[in-house]
Amino acid sequence: MGKTVKKFETEVQQLLDLVIHSLYSNKEIFLRELISNASDAIDKVKFESHSNMELLEGNADWKIKIHPDKEAGTLTISDNGIGMSMDEVADNIGTIAKSGTKNFMAALKEQNLAENPELIGQFGVGFYASFMVADRVTLVTRKAGGKEFGCRWESAGDGSYTIEECEKETRGTDITLHLKEEMTEFLDEWRIRSIVKKYSDYVQYPIVMDVTRSEPVKDAEGNVIEGGGTIEKTTEETLNSMKAIWTRSKSEITEEEYEEFYKHISHDYDKPLATIHYSAEGVSEFKSIVYIPAHKPFDLFLRDHKKGVHLYVKRVYITDNCEALLPDYLRFIKGVVDSSDLPLNVSREILQEDIQIKRIQKSLVGKILSTLAEMKEKDFDKYLKFYGEFGPVLKEGIHFDHANLDKIKDLLLFESSKTESGKYVSLKEYVERMPEGQKEIYFITGMSRASVENSPYMEVFRKKDYEVLFMVDPVDEWVVQALHDYDGKHLKAIDRGDLELETEEEKKAQEAKKEEKQKEFGGVITFIQETLKDRVKEVRFSSRLTESACCLVAEEMGLNANMEKILKSMNQEVPESKRILELNPDHPILQVMTSMFEKNKEDAKLKDYCELLFDQGLLTEGTPIKDPLRFTKLVSELMVAGGK
Repeated sequence: MGKTVKKFETEVQQLLDLVIHSLYSNKEIFLRELISNASDAIDKVKFESHSNMELLEGNADWKIKIHPDKEAGTLTISDNGIGMSMDEVADNIGTIAKSGTKNFMAALKEQNLAENPELIGQFGVGFYASFMVADRVTLVTRKAGGKEFGCRWESAGDGSYTIEECEKETRGTDITLHLKEEMTEFLDEWRIRSIVKKYSDYVQYPIVMDVTRSEPVKDAEGNVIEGGGTIEKTTEETLNSMKAIWTRSKSEITEEEYEEFYKHISHDYDKPLATIHYSAEGVSEFKSIVYIPAHKPFDLFLRDHKKGVHLYVKRVYITDNCEALLPDYLRFIKGVVDSSDLPLNVSREILQEDIQIKRIQKSLVGKILSTLAEMKEKDFDKYLKFYGEFGPVLKEGIHFDHANLDKIKDLLLFESSKTESGKYVSLKEYVERMPEGQKEIYFITGMSRASVENSPYMEVFRKKDYEVLFMVDPVDEWVVQALHDYDGKHLKAIDRGDLELETEEEKKAQEAKKEEKQKEFGGVITFIQETLKDRVKEVRFSSRLTESACCLVAEEMGLNANMEKILKSMNQEVPESKRILELNPDHPILQVMTSMFEKNKEDAKLKDYCELLFDQGLLTEGTPIKDPLRFTKLVSELMVAGGK
């Protein structure tokens, strides 16, 4: 049969232009595609040889060979796989996006065979990525078990191709790319090595290349002969590791191998804190090895921080930054996920259907959270190390992962008024040791344990012996906006809104006391309210204070001082808000001010005292006062007057 010139299908040129210029974001992808196709071809012949050993033709030394020829400007990729007949070449190569692999899998499905080989290609366009770097592509192939002749196909990607019979001694396919002048970088050994390492390192067949090195001349005993010069020696080297350890069973993998793989993919030279080797079967099948690092990376909180889990499809690298694979609050996780049924678009670079990736995410997140829960239960010291590094990031899940909200709540730890510094309590433990009569889980946010522990807001809780959680991570102020309850108990900030700490009898007694104090101090309370009307929303008696004279309280849904500080530190605009000034009805200052008020309502010192009360409230909540010089002057005058 002579050479035949044929036209591609009608829209082939437009589709070729799409492949060459738009479909792939990176030109080096062409080599990944050709290697993947070669791997598919070997899979096919191995599978079909189960029922027909003659297809092997005595050659089961599986490999994919890359041959760069700088003089000719060509790059050849060869395999000893299934090969193609002339009809198959015309059918599969002459028609873009008609995939031989896809048809092969469909045929296997019809045969209802249980053990199908995992084939990478799902579309027939990967081959055409060659035209991104080549101005002419030649394909020589021979079908396993076919006649002695093979088939030669050639095209310049210009809308037509030639096809003819040719001699080929062995089965398989050779694809030769006649590279464009500006693409000769793909003939360099280091470039080929780096592409194979990046995309195809875990392909299960050897990817080999002849490498020539200059070696000194040696004698028969292997000693270098001085002045003997050098000789060129060519050896066939394997470029890929083929060590996809996630495909092996846990029992076959040593701790050292897990650690070595972690260091390889994470570029972290410390050991991981924990290793999770997990395989999922059923609706969504995937294998994974993911790691919890021992330390947080420096860029964990940077906006452009990349996720640490690499996505593979049937051992072929897709991306190291799959946004949808894990939620952002688990961005510290490192590792690999390899799916056998993840649908990709024709470029393999974009996830075409997110339903499958969401299933993988759900399964993987569940496994990670259950591993952390088990670590917290069985090895608390180890969990504390994790929490010290990644606790603030994990807390972000309270806002974003409603499906796993209860699981994340159980992983949270806080210092409290009943723990030593550096010791923690979980929400579960807090609820278990709540005294009878306590209705809510109490917490206070702040910048440090020292600042909240000595806060006047704590006074009544110390008196009642109620435990208060100390939320002193900057993220806590944001987290508690979504952390509404635990085990049916509402979380209540002790520096916001009204407190209900009393029994019914205590309430009645307190109301009676407030009425009595209102009669006694009502005039001065109104005076303070009028004097500070531009700065406070209300002046009222406090049920929080037992020792301090006053404190400033935010409304139930208002901004407290800590939240204002956080917003300012982020250069965010802080909405203007007035807080409530609460006064201790049993503090002597009210008696002093009432006495002054009854003697002379116009006494200038009364206004000074009002200013001092407000500034005290600001200082105790950790907010800078507006006029520190005036404050110190007034305090000094009081000290002098008190000494007379």
